[in-house]
Amino acid sequence: MSPPLFLVDELPPTGTVRLDGPEGYHAAVVQRLRVGERILLGDGRGTLAGAVVTAVGKGMLDAECAFSRAVPPPDPRMTVVQALAKGDRGELAAATMTEVGVDGIVPWPAARCVVRWRDDKPLARWRSTVREAVKQSRRAWLPAVAEPERTADVARRIGAAAAAFVLHEEASLPLSAVPLPAGGEIVLVVGPEGGIDPAELAAFEAAGAVQVRIGDAVLRTSTAGAAAVAGLSVRLSRW
Repeated sequence: MSPPLFLVDELPPTGTVRLDGPEGYHAAVVQRLRVGERILLGDGRGTLAGAVVTAVGKGMLDAECAFSRAVPPPDPRMTVVQALAKGDRGELAAATMTEVGVDGIVPWPAARCVVRWRDDKPLARWRSTVREAVKQSRRAWLPAVAEPERTADVARRIGAAAAAFVLHEEASLPLSAVPLPAGGEIVLVVGPEGGIDPAELAAFEAAGAVQVRIGDAVLRTSTAGAAAVAGLSVRLSRW
């Protein structure tokens, strides 16, 4: 079993690192790590370090870094514009997309979304979910979860991207067949359970997006993004 990953704000190349706060509590109390056990430390910005636990206290531990390595940022970069979903399906989407390799997530209050965010709490939950998924999957880079973007903002993002695709069940072109750029940002748009409004679809296509389908099955909004990211990860030789 690979060592567990813990995220820290700053990661020195060598020396002792102290885990306290929520990370220290999880390491010392929940996982009950002991002196001599191996762990991974990451800053979420591409640096990973192997470390050995040297001391354990109440809700904290110290670890000595044995080695570190820098992981270059992915290029092309995959960003998913994810429509808001009911219940915990939005968080499920954020978690699974992170585990399979998404590089950025943009919450989108689409016209047909039933859910509307009234405060910042749902965004905080998405960001916390992504952070935990990074630790689960031992990723070097922490995907950014942007502030919610309106349809016009998403269209501008599409216009600036190297390539953009809208997942749509009625599209004739499969995602597996579309040309992919050598670098830059690839934007994937995932609509709500009620589907993307025709006016939204027209705005995205006018900005340069291409309608694509993943396969014959119609996926939920909570799983479509992860399936698309996984498919692109194979084509981009990440997997």
